[in-house]
Amino acid sequence: MSPQRQEQYYNLIDELLRCANGEEPDVLNANAELIDTGLVQALVQVGTMMAHENNPDGAKFLFHVARELAQQLGLYPQTATAK
Repeated sequence: MSPQRQEQYYNLIDELLRCANGEEPDVLNANAELIDTGLVQALVQVGTMMAHENNPDGAKFLFHVARELAQQLGLYPQTATAK
């Protein structure tokens, strides 16, 4: 991954953290070209850093976004729903 691409991921993550609640899909749609496995990895990396810096809410949010994107990209197994 190029340093420029990584910087784009971090900028997008920063934008997600700063946007109003509920606007996350709009931010992601506006940056659809960045949604790939690299973004999922960056989300987990930044989320882990936030968890270690005593920011559990930010970490939880980023892990949630990473999981949702991983599912959309087919990287995360869907869990079966109990009936």
